[in-house]
Amino acid sequence: MKKRRFIFVILLTFLLEAAVVFKFMGGNAEASQDVVAVNKIVKTVEQNWERLAASPEYAESHSDPERARNSQASSGSLDYTVIDRRGKVLYKTREHLSETISQAVSHRDTILEVEKSGAAVGKVIIYNSRTADAAAGKRRAALGLMFLLLIQSLCLAGFAAGLYGTLVKPFRKLEGFAERIAGGNLDIPLEMDRQNLFGAFTESFDLMRAELKKARLAEAEANAGKKELVAKLSHDIKTPVASIKAASEVGFALAESERMRENYRQIIQKADQINSLVTNLFTATLKELKELTVTSEDMESSEIKRLLENADYLHRALIPAIPPCLVLADRLRLQQVFDNIFANSYKYSDTAIWVRAEKVGGLLIVELEDNGGGLPAEEIFFIKEKFRRGSNAKAVEGAGLGLFISDCFMEAMNGTLTVENGERGLKVRVSVPLSGGICSEN
Repeated sequence: MKKRRFIFVILLTFLLEAAVVFKFMGGNAEASQDVVAVNKIVKTVEQNWERLAASPEYAESHSDPERARNSQASSGSLDYTVIDRRGKVLYKTREHLSETISQAVSHRDTILEVEKSGAAVGKVIIYNSRTADAAAGKRRAALGLMFLLLIQSLCLAGFAAGLYGTLVKPFRKLEGFAERIAGGNLDIPLEMDRQNLFGAFTESFDLMRAELKKARLAEAEANAGKKELVAKLSHDIKTPVASIKAASEVGFALAESERMRENYRQIIQKADQINSLVTNLFTATLKELKELTVTSEDMESSEIKRLLENADYLHRALIPAIPPCLVLADRLRLQQVFDNIFANSYKYSDTAIWVRAEKVGGLLIVELEDNGGGLPAEEIFFIKEKFRRGSNAKAVEGAGLGLFISDCFMEAMNGTLTVENGERGLKVRVSVPLSGGICSEN
C-alpha cells in the first residue's frame, strides 16, 4: 500500500510538472488587443482632439482619479497615452505608460494614428497589458514548478531513506554479523525486521548462526566428554602403573643378581614413561583454545564504545563516554570479549548491565556489572576455568568456555580480565593496555 501511494504521488507530480511546463511554453505573450475597445478609444480621442490640443493643462487630467476611471470605463479598462505629431504628451490614463514611439515599440504597445479631416494629427499608444500579465503568469508557473520539484525532492529523499533502511542498513548489520561468526561468536542473535524486504533473508542467516551454535555446543560437549574420559582413563591407568612401579622397586631391592636388578630397573623406567604419557594426554586438551591468534594494534578508545554497543544486543545497558585514549588491542578479539560478557549476563541474570570506564595508570579499565546477585564466593575462583560454569547455569545451555576464551584473549593482548561479586551482582573488569601508556585528558 505504501509503495502504491509513493508511486501515485510521484506520477502525479510528474503530470503536474508537465502541465505547468506546457502552459509555460504555450503562453501567448503577444495576444492581440480588444479590437472593439481600441477602436472606441481612437474614436473618442478623435472626437475630443481639438480640446486636447487646445488645452495643454488637459494633459495632466490623468492625475484626476475620477476622470481617469471614467475614461477607462469608456475604453474597456484599457490604459493609453495620446501624443501629437511632435511627440508631446497630451493625455495619459495613468502614470508609467509609454510616452514615446520607441518606448511603445520596446513594450510592444499598440500604436494607432489619430486623424482629423483625413490628416494624421497625432497617435494613440495603447498599453499592452498582456506582456505584464504573461510575465506574471510565467512567474507563477515558475513558482508552481519549484513547489512541485520541492515535493518531488522530498518524496525522493523519503524513498532514498527507505532504501537505506531496507537495503543498506540490513547489509551493514550483516557485515558486523559475519565478523562475529568468523571470530567464533555465535551467541549474539542477528536483529531483524520481518516487515522488511530482507527480513526473511536476514532470518536465514540467523538460523545459520543457531545451527552453527548447536554444532559448536555439540562439539563442546564432545570435548567435555573426552576430557572426562581422559581423566578417568588417566586415573585408571595410573593406579595399576603405580602398583607395578612399587612392586618393581621392592623386587629391585630384594634381587640377588645384577641381571634381575636390571630387569626391575627397566620395568620402573617404563612405568615412569607411561605415567608421563598419560599426564601429557590429560594436559593436551587444555592447550587447544590457546591456538587462536591475537594481533594487537593501535586503536582509538572511541571504538570501544561501539564495541560495547554492538555487544549489548538487548539494549539494556547505558554505555558511558569512554576517556579519549589510544589503546593497544585486537579489535575482533576485544569484541568477542565484550560479546561473551554481555551474553553471559543476559543468559544467567537477565537484568540491566551497568557499565563504567576510567583510566588508571597505563590501563583503560571497563567495568560491567549486572543486577543478578552474583555467584557464591567459592565459585568465583574457578569460574574462568575451561568447561566451568556457575551453579546458576544448570537450566541454561552453554559450554563453560566464554570467560575462559575471553581471559585467554586479554592475556594475549597484555591485558587482564577479572571476575568478582559487586554491589548489585557479578562484576567483570576488562583492563586494556594503553598504547605506550599514553592517554589524552581532553
